[in-house]
Amino acid sequence: MRSSGTRFPLVKDVCNILSKRKLQFRTCQTRAPTKSAPARSPRSTAMAQSDSQTLVLPNSRTLGYAEYGNPNGKPLLYFHGFPSSRLEAYALDSIAFRRDIRLLALDRPGFGLSTHDQRRHINDWPTNIQTFASKLGLSRFAVLGVSGGGPYALACARQLPSEMLSAVGVLAGAAVWDRGIWTKGVPWYARLTYLAANYWPSGLRIVSAALVGTLRWIMTMRFVEKKIDALLEAATKAKLAKEKERGELQRREGLMGLFLGGFAQGTSGFVHEARLLTRDWGFRFEDITYDGIQVWHGSRDVNAPVERVRDMVERIPHCTLKEFDENHFGMGKHLEEVLDELIVAANK
Repeated sequence: MRSSGTRFPLVKDVCNILSKRKLQFRTCQTRAPTKSAPARSPRSTAMAQSDSQTLVLPNSRTLGYAEYGNPNGKPLLYFHGFPSSRLEAYALDSIAFRRDIRLLALDRPGFGLSTHDQRRHINDWPTNIQTFASKLGLSRFAVLGVSGGGPYALACARQLPSEMLSAVGVLAGAAVWDRGIWTKGVPWYARLTYLAANYWPSGLRIVSAALVGTLRWIMTMRFVEKKIDALLEAATKAKLAKEKERGELQRREGLMGLFLGGFAQGTSGFVHEARLLTRDWGFRFEDITYDGIQVWHGSRDVNAPVERVRDMVERIPHCTLKEFDENHFGMGKHLEEVLDELIVAANK
């Protein structure tokens, strides 16, 4: 089944992924345990507290981030997809922990906890990353841009000092929009989003806000809650009984946070980013000097046609492309392989 870039993954698909990876949901804010609830493990408590961290940028705006994996591991900065938030990276928590990776997932402006900035450009992101790294004491780190986060990883490769980056990767990254892309199999909903974001942004804000509100309402309907709880219970049964630490309500809220975290501040960030991704990104691929960018992409991806990605890779010096027989969301099955290859590059 193919999933669209502007639609949320099906609840069942997400639960199946979590079941296979032996993960469980977590809400954005911690709650005091009740007497009837089993005690959390130290790691579970610490990770729950790290979901919603913030720091203040020099321009007084807030930058939100989450931390997963091993807090003492090698740092990897995760740039989420579109539209999404830092919470997306939770799917990599256990994988990163086993590989000794400190996974730091950042909200871009207008998503999650990060302050919206109507004037921002993709080229502004590396400056935010430098500030973030400085405040956390990171002298060297890897970056991974997923889907809509891909251009931001490339911007970092273009602007940040090479000695600061241990590895740069792009997974199922966005493709550059130009006149040719209109005849390259881009689905109608992507074209419609492009037109609305660039020529009727106020209308797109209204429509997207209505869709998000409707989804929130649907997920609170009793029969939907029962369906979600049943799916979550099926995922939970794949784990040992002692690992079942959360009640149905908390796990359900965690699922909603995963889906809707990117719209925590409304839809202005979504509309602005849609414009940024479908316009000139602000830098030439030929000017990227970082040696060793890795790109992983699905040959059946209709959201970012592989033909456009191949063209991009050819224009970036010292860049490699690995293709998979997958659609856009099918690339999630290869996350472990992607992290392993990033680790190899970072250790060179």
